Amino acid sequence: MYSYIEGKLVEKNPAYAVIDVHGMGYMIHISLHTYGLLGDVESCKLLLHHVIREDAHLLYGFANESERDLFRHLLSVSGIGANTARLILSSMSPDEIKEAIITKNTALLKAIKGIGAKSAERIIVDLKDKLEKEGFSQEKVTLSHNTKKQEALRGLTVLGFQKSQAEKAVDKIIAKAHKDDEFSGLTVEEIIKQALKML
Repeated sequence: MYSYIEGKLVEKNPAYAVIDVHGMGYMIHISLHTYGLLGDVESCKLLLHHVIREDAHLLYGFANESERDLFRHLLSVSGIGANTARLILSSMSPDEIKEAIITKNTALLKAIKGIGAKSAERIIVDLKDKLEKEGFSQEKVTLSHNTKKQEALRGLTVLGFQKSQAEKAVDKIIAKAHKDDEFSGLTVEEIIKQALKML
């Protein structure tokens, strides 16, 4: 079993990377998430998952342990293969996927190409408890919500706005972001900028 690969990054595109290790080029299948984290580096290290099929030996690479663990969890779900798991990881960040599973957001999972209602429900049923045992819980999702809200409110009050007015604006922005499934990608700075337009 391969654990990781480290070498010169010869080629990189959204689907795979080629890493040269002492004159041998390894083709590593990657997600868009890992592609984005690789940036413009000359050399890199990717954590690996080795998939053995009748017709091929495939290497899947990940920028961090969190993504590889989630990939392996997804593979444990009946009907989810390596390519589908990679597609899921290319559609959202690992934390967004975990949040969707923990909050039972089937609509968000169904929005991923190739994931139907049954697959989305199976992913939630099979992985919700596993993720909670690993410490990713509904409380953490709620805590993220509260932390962003409090930081945005603090920023707005420092800028001279009344807390009650600022809170109404921030609550509207957060509610809209949740409705559009965009909350996890929303930064404190973006909340403040949007609030400034409303106040």
